[in-house]
Amino acid sequence: MEHLVDRESAQAETADGVAGSEQVFSTAAELFRLLSTPIRLRIISALCQGEKNVSQLLGEIDTTQPNMSQHLSTLYRAGVLGRRRDATQIYYRIGSERAATLCRAV
Repeated sequence: MEHLVDRESAQAETADGVAGSEQVFSTAAELFRLLSTPIRLRIISALCQGEKNVSQLLGEIDTTQPNMSQHLSTLYRAGVLGRRRDATQIYYRIGSERAATLCRAV
């Protein structure tokens, strides 16, 4: 999956016209697909208040650890989330302006 944040800048460079419109629709469809899972919206909502580790997220969202990790990984690879390691803990945060905007809307 191509990084969604990179696509934002690529679409801005696309010339006006059909090709540009198709890219916009394609990017929007991919973002909607990415966010079509309620747990991913819950994760984004939980991280709107600030950075959290997996244990903290599991305390707020009713799911299993493997399922949580899978969704976090998907959102990270898409550029929606950022992360950092502190010893054995991985902390996640909102990683794109698009996701921050979504936080304000949800």
